[in-house]
Amino acid sequence: MIAAIGLLIGVVAGLVLQPTVPLWLQPYLPIAVVAALDAVFGGVRALLDGIFDDRVFIVSFLSNVVVAALIVFLGDHLGVGAQLSTGVVVVLGIRIFSNAAAIRRHIFKA
Repeated sequence: MIAAIGLLIGVVAGLVLQPTVPLWLQPYLPIAVVAALDAVFGGVRALLDGIFDDRVFIVSFLSNVVVAALIVFLGDHLGVGAQLSTGVVVVLGIRIFSNAAAIRRHIFKA
């Protein structure tokens, strides 16, 4: 419940304050969001499986975001940033859909 309240406060704060993203950070923000979504869907799946651990979730959340951003950063410096960004989105997208399918199976028993 605390996480849902924190999410609601964050969304409202973002809408009210309308922060701007620095130009140098813009290529990394979408990748960080996809990595964070992967961790959130994994956390929901773990909760439904009865194996959720808040420490594992926090470490997974932060490490997913950092590793994804580092991969894109490395790709930018190697001149293949777009390709590595696409690769990160594809891999994390597969994980998100896999977790979403498991969540659907838990909720709808199908």
